[in-house]
Amino acid sequence: QVQLVESGGGRVQAGGSLRLSCAASGRTFKNYAMAWFRQAPGKEREFVARISRSGAITYYADSVKGRFTISRDNAKNTVYLQMNSLKPEDTAVYYCAATQRITIATSSNGYDYWGQGTQVTVSS
Repeated sequence: QVQLVESGGGRVQAGGSLRLSCAASGRTFKNYAMAWFRQAPGKEREFVARISRSGAITYYADSVKGRFTISRDNAKNTVYLQMNSLKPEDTAVYYCAATQRITIATSSNGYDYWGQGTQVTVSS
């Protein structure tokens, strides 16, 4: 199993940027595909971005494509989400998730391990 801890959330004005980090425990981080999800108050959790185990393949939700970049550093057991050109609609709690499954998943039930979440608030 793996423990995940997000950081880097905060408050930013529309058009600004934030970088989220997700630190993973253990020495098998390389074996996990990683993803970011987000959830606004009273709404369903939605997929944001995913990255393959090697970092070679990434996939984004249409709502963030061109603005967000997911990356990973396997030597540091860390996955990142660089968020640029932020909009008020991006306001949510952002969660890091991990899976050892080969299947590419964009739904939350495809991931076995989750962080505690970090709040991102974008003001207009």
